[in-house]
Amino acid sequence: MMRALERAGYERPSPVQAGLIPLALDDQDVVGQARTGTGKTASFVIPILERLDEATTPLSPQALVLVPTRELALQVHAEFEKLAHGSPFRSVAVFGGAPFRAQQTKLQQGIHVVVGTPGRVIDHLQRGTMRTEAVWCVVLDEADRMLDIGFRPAIEKILKRCPTDRQTLLLSATVPDEVRMIARRYMYRPILVNLSPYQVAADTIDQYYFSIPRNRKRSLLLKLLEREQPSQAIVFCRTKIQTQRIYRFLLDQGVPGVGCINGDMAQSARTSMMSAFRSGKVKLLVATDVVGRGIDVSGISHIINFDIPELCDDYVHRVGRTGRMGKEGVAYTFVEPDQGEFLTSIEMRIDKLLKRDEIDLPDMGHVPDPHDFKGGPAIEAPADKPAPPPKPDARRKRYRSAL
Repeated sequence: MMRALERAGYERPSPVQAGLIPLALDDQDVVGQARTGTGKTASFVIPILERLDEATTPLSPQALVLVPTRELALQVHAEFEKLAHGSPFRSVAVFGGAPFRAQQTKLQQGIHVVVGTPGRVIDHLQRGTMRTEAVWCVVLDEADRMLDIGFRPAIEKILKRCPTDRQTLLLSATVPDEVRMIARRYMYRPILVNLSPYQVAADTIDQYYFSIPRNRKRSLLLKLLEREQPSQAIVFCRTKIQTQRIYRFLLDQGVPGVGCINGDMAQSARTSMMSAFRSGKVKLLVATDVVGRGIDVSGISHIINFDIPELCDDYVHRVGRTGRMGKEGVAYTFVEPDQGEFLTSIEMRIDKLLKRDEIDLPDMGHVPDPHDFKGGPAIEAPADKPAPPPKPDARRKRYRSAL
């Protein structure tokens, strides 16, 4: 494992890795709360690989990792493969939009770890092409997002199919009530590792907003790209239709290296687009929240929220695509004058005031500050307090949590 870590470029553990890995190795149930870009994936991949019985490849996997998107499934699968290099380890990523039979064949050949989206995992369970009796660890990665997009029924069905004495690891940038409910119901005395009680965006991310009328947002986007010259950036839009419109607009304006990704695209097209983005061939990616959530590219310098997110947690996850693992980044949010309520909610959520930026546009007079419409700027935000760690218990009982 040490050679694999060195080969993968891991020199020292991040705070979330240092906090979670020892507990996972000790067979504890853990709720790990940390902002994106802090090394959460390796914090569960490493202990799973350390504890695997590689000598056997049963029809049932030993570990099951649930993720919200296809892109994230591929990334987590790749992390397992990278850190297991040179060992007889076998894993498979299962998700919708890819051939079912090819996944079935790999599962029937014997797999140590399955990484998948809840919907496709349920498909395999219901068709009898995947079994769970040997699963000793279940990971819910980006649990808040899985619940946001409606995967709760599927997650609960899957957890009920797994052995009751399993270990469960829940990773999430935020821990809203619905996530706590899952922890209470399906985890045994989970320890909360909370590394972001007061701060959900990295210190290395500068965050700004523009007050801009809707009909001038495209002009502002062009001017901002011209001024900033980002090395690599994501432009977030609220809808799939909007991503296509902005993508075509940027192409028409001659902006180089532009790509688009959304949930309506075929899986092969999405995979190809992500490969182009990771390689640097695509410099500017227009994306929706659901797809953008699975993007883990370390070189992203800029995030541009063309549409302000209605949910504060979506803002957290968008901004978390930059400033990863200590690198610097910048995020800009376009706020229409009557969207002050959304802006203020975001500032309260991150306990930080966004700085106002301005770019001169032709024929545009004074634009009111969105704060003037709803509630004023945020001053103080409540923060969750981490629960004290429970004493280790020799036996797992039915799921009851102190959370």
